[in-house]
Amino acid sequence: MEAFSLTDIGERRRINQDYVFCEKNPVGQLPNLFIVADGMGGHNAGDYASRFCVEYFTQKISTSQNSSPVAMIETSIKETNEILRKKAKENIEFEGMGTTFVVATIFEKTMYVANVGDSRLYVISNEMKQITEDHSLVEAMVKTGELDRNEAKIHPNKNIITRALGANETVEPDFFEVNLKDGDIILMCSDGLTNMLEDEMIEKIVRENENPEVAAETLVRKANQNGGKDNIAIIIIKV
Repeated sequence: MEAFSLTDIGERRRINQDYVFCEKNPVGQLPNLFIVADGMGGHNAGDYASRFCVEYFTQKISTSQNSSPVAMIETSIKETNEILRKKAKENIEFEGMGTTFVVATIFEKTMYVANVGDSRLYVISNEMKQITEDHSLVEAMVKTGELDRNEAKIHPNKNIITRALGANETVEPDFFEVNLKDGDIILMCSDGLTNMLEDEMIEKIVRENENPEVAAETLVRKANQNGGKDNIAIIIIKV
């Protein structure tokens, strides 16, 4: 397995609120662990939320005695949400902070994925497929038929998310189980990438650059050339 992670502040933001965790070696009872978090909130609140959630979550995972990866991840996400909300109540500067959270772990050829928010996980195999579903206002409107996919991409409210760590007293992550093949590539990213580049361009860049580091750096460069309106977080894993 090869893996590389990268975050970039982008061209418009003054603070990088994206945070990543990329570990190919065991974390507690998990054989590896990968996380992308995209923080939100004024001042440094988004920056604090994403970093705190990743660090607290990984600490919980490292000490968990649960044998089920899904149960382990779900419990750790919910505990992280509770503690983040306590932190927000203790400090007025952190009021309203939150973060997206997409996490993956790979057991041989099976990948377990959990998602809260609109950061994404894709698998690039014969084609590029988005595994996670965005918890966003426009995604809900697409599902009900109020918008089509093309309208959703340019909708003025496309950045409004409907689920995040810190947003509510309880959080319900979505879970996905994916069967992988040799040669599959996993891409995890924040919306700072997907709002700047079409999926077709992302897939083309990843396929053209076999080295995950080169692919990630190329994606960031292209996203910034297209406007770089937000922070960018990327993890690329080659099975």
